[in-house]
Amino acid sequence: MMQARARIRFLKMSPRKMRQVADLIKGKPVQEALNILNFTPKSAAHPLAKTVKAAAANAIAGVGTAKLKPEDLSISKILIDGAPTAKRIRFQSMGRVFRIRKRYCHVMVEVEGEPEPIKERTAAAKAKKEKTEKETPPAKESKAKSKAGRKAEAEADVAEKTEAAPSEKAAEEKEK
Repeated sequence: MMQARARIRFLKMSPRKMRQVADLIKGKPVQEALNILNFTPKSAAHPLAKTVKAAAANAIAGVGTAKLKPEDLSISKILIDGAPTAKRIRFQSMGRVFRIRKRYCHVMVEVEGEPEPIKERTAAAKAKKEKTEKETPPAKESKAKSKAGRKAEAEADVAEKTEAAPSEKAAEEKEK
């Protein structure tokens, strides 16, 4: 199961407003969730749609378009957390001050989907693949093996020379 996620941090919107829209798309396929968000008349729908698109793009980029299609993805988890609140003041009559809290939130969307194995499309493609596998030459020996092979060949040459040396000496003695 392929999972990918995307986050938006310090979004200038209250977590409560964001959760109202997030509850609409929990557990839905990505395409259906984007359709819902496009026609939802809430200000939280736009940043949430961007996050869902980013999570889907992350999933596809991680596996590749050949194995994973956007239609196969669904939203597995949406997490809306509160972020630090900015405190502002509003001056009132008679010297009083009222506190204004500007709330922020963090949004995390996780999508999941099952990548499909790549299937060969035609029998011709299979035949071509088998043909290339048969025609490929065997892999070259590694450096360690080739060094060992060269060392063995050198030892064999030395052994031949040592065997040849006494026979050459014997031949020279016979000539004398």
